[in-house]
Amino acid sequence: MKNLRIYMADDDEDDRMLFVEALGELPLRCDVRYFTDGIHLMAQLMIMENQIPDIVFLDINMPLMCGMECLHKIRQTERILALPVIIYSTSFEKNEVEQYQLMGASGYLQKPTSFNQLKTLLYKCITPYTKTGETAILPSFIIQV
Repeated sequence: MKNLRIYMADDDEDDRMLFVEALGELPLRCDVRYFTDGIHLMAQLMIMENQIPDIVFLDINMPLMCGMECLHKIRQTERILALPVIIYSTSFEKNEVEQYQLMGASGYLQKPTSFNQLKTLLYKCITPYTKTGETAILPSFIIQV
């Protein structure tokens, strides 16, 4: 199992801390780097010397640059075009979810209400990316318990 590089962009400090804590309790090897807004996330992704992460978890409502803008820029940038991006949001409007799928998001994870659910859902999201040499495919676009 390889060591995964995960980027997480979310302006809510509590959500970032829960995310990192939940990942720490999973039987996965992950290095997590988090960002408070889309501008800082995109700045890191655009530095040519930086290794591209294995997965990005992207909140929708962030200051400076929202998740939709980030996803749009990622899908327009040759270097990071194929980067798996999982939308990670409290909202779950059917039309929005469909929009993100059409824009090229890899998955949609609604922020759960319990810590144990968060661990279960993160495990479901991340496990397909742990196999070396294989193209990861999530079981479904909407990641649910």
